[in-house]
Amino acid sequence: MSAIDYANMDDKRLFFALWPSERQREALRDPVKSAVSNVEGQAVHRGNWHVTLVFVGQFPEQKIPALQEATAAIEVEPFRLRFDRLDYWARPKIACLLSATVPPELAALASRLQAATAEFGVPPEEHVYRPHITVARHARSFLAEPLAQPVMLEWAGFELMESVSSSNGVQYYPLKQ
Repeated sequence: MSAIDYANMDDKRLFFALWPSERQREALRDPVKSAVSNVEGQAVHRGNWHVTLVFVGQFPEQKIPALQEATAAIEVEPFRLRFDRLDYWARPKIACLLSATVPPELAALASRLQAATAEFGVPPEEHVYRPHITVARHARSFLAEPLAQPVMLEWAGFELMESVSSSNGVQYYPLKQ
């Protein structure tokens, strides 16, 4: 089934992500504040911080339960992800926290989610998976720099997220299974 099949249905904008707990957001707060203090751009609200695993895009609301069912069986081997630098990505004009390495458990999780979403017509990503947390949008170019305070976060699960645009900007919400 292709994404075109969904064109006339009610759609939601979806993605799979590592969604930080409040404790993880607290661990990120000071390093992010320090890192982005000299970045020119629009800071991302800490309630929207996340690590995208697979971008789904527009998806029909009535097919969401089937997508959730297809991905519910994906087991997550716990892993640690160390964010150690701030970088600028020119094409989306963002400042983001990056990890120098991708744990094999994370790479396997992203791959399994990509395979599961392909069954629903979601095209595969055309780039190498690079876990990141966007901390500023509409950023001006800067040279990558190491974080003064690297942050190690532990993960053991993932969420299906909805992206909702409003007059207050974009907000991200986990969809409960």
